Amino acid sequence: MISRVLAVAGVGVTLIGVVMLLVLAAQAGFFGPVPRLITGVAFSAVLVGAGVRVYGRSGGQVGGIALAATGIAGGYLNVVGVTTVYEWLPPMAGLALASAVAAAGVWLAMRWNSQTLAVLVVAGAAVLSPVVTVELALLGFLIVLQTACVPVQLARNWPILHVIRTAPAVLATLAAIAVAAFDTPGRERLYLLLTAAVAIAAVGMVGAVLAVRKRSGDITATVTLAMAATPLLAAPVMFERRTSVLVAALFAAVLLAVAATAVVPNQRTSRFIPPHTAIVAAVAGSFALLEACIGVTNAQTLPIALLLVTLGFLGVAGQQRNAVAAGIGAMCAVLGALAFLDSASPETLAVQRFAEQRLGISTLLAALLALAVVVVGVWAVRRLPGIGGDVTDALLWVTGSLAGLYAVTAATVSIGVASGTTDGFLIGHSAATIAWMAAATAALLYGLRKLSRSPAVAKLALGSGLLVSAAALAKLFLFDLATLDGLVRVAAFLIVGVLLLLAGTRYARAFADAGNEDSPAR
Repeated sequence: MISRVLAVAGVGVTLIGVVMLLVLAAQAGFFGPVPRLITGVAFSAVLVGAGVRVYGRSGGQVGGIALAATGIAGGYLNVVGVTTVYEWLPPMAGLALASAVAAAGVWLAMRWNSQTLAVLVVAGAAVLSPVVTVELALLGFLIVLQTACVPVQLARNWPILHVIRTAPAVLATLAAIAVAAFDTPGRERLYLLLTAAVAIAAVGMVGAVLAVRKRSGDITATVTLAMAATPLLAAPVMFERRTSVLVAALFAAVLLAVAATAVVPNQRTSRFIPPHTAIVAAVAGSFALLEACIGVTNAQTLPIALLLVTLGFLGVAGQQRNAVAAGIGAMCAVLGALAFLDSASPETLAVQRFAEQRLGISTLLAALLALAVVVVGVWAVRRLPGIGGDVTDALLWVTGSLAGLYAVTAATVSIGVASGTTDGFLIGHSAATIAWMAAATAALLYGLRKLSRSPAVAKLALGSGLLVSAAALAKLFLFDLATLDGLVRVAAFLIVGVLLLLAGTRYARAFADAGNEDSPAR
């Protein structure tokens, strides 16, 4: 253990010396550029040669790995310096040479079957590269390190290496994006940052998918996928609406397509990717889709977009009995509901002046979609494995009933306001109360029909019907009586009263018939 600590410390100190030779010596004017470069390259080559020689001796593995790692990382830093500090190589040539150095280090690590060597090379080069340069070229060199280790991810299960190779490129790109978001960089710089984010995401996704296809239990590969996706998820903040929406939408399409391969019907026996990878891809894709929705809409149309997305996820959840899709759908439903409440708040629905200012066709469409979400959501949740029981069913029906009542009210009031008539607001509220009572009556009649054949279903339907009836009566006497006037109020009271009579009569007859059927049995 002590030998390893000393070796790692030696690697760090020596690499710092290489950086000093490249940067500080240049700033102080020591030697000339050519002697500094020759010294650095020769020193790195000697270290690699010494490492190979020491590794072959008895007990020389620790020292050999440390020497070789120092030499390879030092060579990589020399390439970074030649390309960015001295500018003797064009960027593409410098990246190609850096790829060759990194590939040599990876090859040696795989030959020696040493994760430690690979980690020391990547960590040393990645940590000290920002000392050599902080220009955008730095991102290219860090992406080269990330890419060079992809073959290792396929051949070796080295979790530390896969995190170490991904983190530097991700963190550096996120930092550059954050600076660009609060600064006013040129358009070329923005698109170079976007290219870097795309490259990181592509390398991370390809490497992760190939790795989990070979080892389905490779959680580290899924973690690297999540890490690699973050820069591209953050990139839209740098651009205007059109570009940000395009970037987010395309990335969402790719991620959700990858996630969908885990639930495609013909892939059930041999899934393309394991569930843990599909979950990460689905969550990241949902976030990108949310970014696209926010970018393409305004305050009035955002609920429509979010509720449409919710319907999609809940539909998949119900069809495939997939809890992850249901969870994402639930989160989208919450966001959609909050956005809907922002445009159609209780105060807006209750005050005519606010309703006429804020409600219209967009809130009507959102309310209809909210109703659809309630129906599809109840259906999807009831189809999920392990979901059931009286408590769950009761909670579903109560929640669905309350959400449905609010959506119906928003829809009818929006129709009334959008019609442009003088009493549109009042007619809308009258129609809402009647719709509430009609829904309650339908639930009661359905429950009474199921009373003998499906007592559990009948209990839920009757309970929901009575709850909605109470809500309709409360609205009728607490709100409509004070707000409505004229024939609108008369119509509301008459129709609700008739529906109550119908429900009460049918309720009494059903239980009387049930009692008559039980009498002979006694």
